Amino acid sequence: MKPKAVISDLDGTLLDTIDDLADSMNAVLRRFGQPEHPVEAYHTFVGDGVHMLIRRAFPEGFLNDSRMTEAIAAMREEYLARFDAKTRPYPGIEEMLTGLFEREIPVAILSNKQHEFTRLTVARLLPGFPFPAVVGAKEGVPRKPDPTSALDLARRLHVLPSEVLYIGDTNTDMETGVAAGFLPIGVLWGFRGESELRASGAALVIADPTCLLSFFGS
Repeated sequence: MKPKAVISDLDGTLLDTIDDLADSMNAVLRRFGQPEHPVEAYHTFVGDGVHMLIRRAFPEGFLNDSRMTEAIAAMREEYLARFDAKTRPYPGIEEMLTGLFEREIPVAILSNKQHEFTRLTVARLLPGFPFPAVVGAKEGVPRKPDPTSALDLARRLHVLPSEVLYIGDTNTDMETGVAAGFLPIGVLWGFRGESELRASGAALVIADPTCLLSFFGS
């Protein structure tokens, strides 16, 4: 079936957010007197929401319920202070989005980043693009790879799951696409590698954002 819509992950797919995430999490670790991590480590720490980021960054056994609550609040404060300091769209993303919207293809965003930060980041770093929906993680709603939010977005876009291209850079994204019945496409410019993307269900992988336009004609 011919695709009629695109649903995209945000971090590692549309925006290179890794430096700001790493700098913010390392600032939180300093507050707690815990060792920091190199930026490269955050490529595998991120992708599954702030709770998992914190659990992966802190030493095993350090966190209890109280410390987790404090760490979440601290991460919110640190990230708000620098979420757009180094974050930028990946090369080719703005061209890809322009081409999709010129073709009247709706593009929605679905992220495991907290909802308010998802919307704030998109508004600041991808201004002017008419996304019909920008959705992040919300309390009481299952996070990716659960397909609940993804399928809700397909309904809001008035398309069948089989008509959706889902793009992302992690195993979580590919598993989301598979579970939702979308066509999952892995991107090679993000945080993870080709082997992980293919092993978790990528129908294909692309190395250049503008390759996506070939699905929708000239």
